[in-house]
Amino acid sequence: MLNNSPEDVKREKKFYPDIEAIVGKIFNVNEERNIPLPSTEMPSLSELATFMELLRSVFFPGFFGVGGLGHESTRHRLVSDLDHIFRLLSEQIRLGICFSSYEENGDPDDICSKCGDMALDMTNDFLNRIPDISDLLDSDVLAAYEGDPAAKNKSETIFCYPSIHIMTNHRVAHELYKLSVPVIPRIISEMAHSRSGIDIHPGAAIGEEFFIDHGTGVVIGETTIIGNRCRLYQGVTLGALSFPKDADGNPIKGLPRHPVLEDRITVYAGATILGRVTIGSDSIIGGNVWITSDIPANSRVVQSQSTSPASTDKLSGDVSGE
Repeated sequence: MLNNSPEDVKREKKFYPDIEAIVGKIFNVNEERNIPLPSTEMPSLSELATFMELLRSVFFPGFFGVGGLGHESTRHRLVSDLDHIFRLLSEQIRLGICFSSYEENGDPDDICSKCGDMALDMTNDFLNRIPDISDLLDSDVLAAYEGDPAAKNKSETIFCYPSIHIMTNHRVAHELYKLSVPVIPRIISEMAHSRSGIDIHPGAAIGEEFFIDHGTGVVIGETTIIGNRCRLYQGVTLGALSFPKDADGNPIKGLPRHPVLEDRITVYAGATILGRVTIGSDSIIGGNVWITSDIPANSRVVQSQSTSPASTDKLSGDVSGE
């Protein structure tokens, strides 16, 4: 076992790697794979995490951030938090605009001279939407409480339920997405995805009183539209069937390719709904079904009844009789 200190190791060339050679290989690999180095500063993951923590305390004061304050103290705290949010978000949006614009256009000097004003306008528009986001989140809390008999009270769903955590991030990311803010919405979505196992693209449009029970493994694609008072269970996929390509073979971006769920629909665990299909209102989609065509309103879609294997059937892994 080596007892050398780091300084001793540096003097022993046989133990010390050729750092310059490693760096050279990394650069060569990036060039061969056409991975460009960012030429502008990127948005900060830690600053955006702080942004979401501050917003959570605005949407649910007392549950997150500083608790135990009186009514007037809480009001003053919210004013301070919103001021912090404005300053923090405007800077992160500015960085996102510069980074994304350079990736697309390659002229950072021309672009970044305009980034500041664009970022301030977008941030101002977003803050004016915060009351509407708050109303939607209140409806999601109601849906979680009424939709889960295990929920003791609304406070429990706010503090503990993954559905409320993911929907807080999604409601914020979706508004930023609608404002054409680059990069930031996807970062905010992936923060919640990594914690909850629920993957909702920021472009997905979701109505009020939405609840995901349990939630792990749920996937909701970019152009999905979900109406009011819908509920999903774990493992549900609202995805796309295929990606049309242009004459050069490149995927065509932005086409509607994910499902539309009308109002008051329940989709049970493991169901997969693919393509631009419409599930009519007041329908129930049973567990583990596969749907690629429209379903009329007031439908009940379930698997056909399972049957026991015949004595002559050979099952995977069955080596008896060999």
